[in-house]
Amino acid sequence: MSGERFWEIDALRGTAVVMMVIFHTVFSISFFDIRDVDMAHGFWRVFALATATIFILIAGVSLSVSSARAKAALGDWRVAWKNVRRGAGIFLIGIAITLATWLFIRNEVVLFGVLHCIGLSIAISPLFLRFGRANLAIGAGIMLTAPFIDRIPGPLSLVWLGVHPTDFASLDYVPLVPWFGVFLVGMSLGALLYPGGRRGFPAGGQERPLLRPITFLGRHSLPIYLVHVPVILLFLALLLPGLPARILSTFLP
Repeated sequence: MSGERFWEIDALRGTAVVMMVIFHTVFSISFFDIRDVDMAHGFWRVFALATATIFILIAGVSLSVSSARAKAALGDWRVAWKNVRRGAGIFLIGIAITLATWLFIRNEVVLFGVLHCIGLSIAISPLFLRFGRANLAIGAGIMLTAPFIDRIPGPLSLVWLGVHPTDFASLDYVPLVPWFGVFLVGMSLGALLYPGGRRGFPAGGQERPLLRPITFLGRHSLPIYLVHVPVILLFLALLLPGLPARILSTFLP
């Protein structure tokens, strides 16, 4: 039971991976002026928000499931430390992305993107695990404060919270307000749907063969996240002979 994966969780995460690849492909087409696509409004803005929501919601569900399973064997303190270490590791990968974007795209550095948010959310999750299903209300409260927090200008040191200078721009910005609220909603759903780390509802038996490609993506979402943008750029460069020069002119001073 401790190592069992739930195919429906992997399938939802895999769906988010596919959405992420689609979005970043279209974003690259827009960013390098291949086609004029409005990524900041309308359909593609909603698409980006939906993708991030699935990723972070499922991260909260998975955290709840894995913590419930580990609690019986490790106890509360060891589970807490395990989550702190895991979250710190993901956050450090986010820092590596910050450094990479600082080196190559200085005007839109990723100071606090999706990996920063998920990593920090996992690291502080031990403070909220005890609340179980009540995290739904806490998470909803955090999300409701977002419109007010977003109107408050402030220094870059508060960018993780959702407060930033008025001229702030980033390729990927996922602050704790409102997104930690989404993570907490995921934790509450995990406690509700998977009590004790066990599936609490019928899921139609075993994984369907047709779903195996999407669940495979869901099981390997982090490495795919790290390599998908270079792969997209390579694919587009092979299709469009003039693109490599545009990429080099963007990334090199």
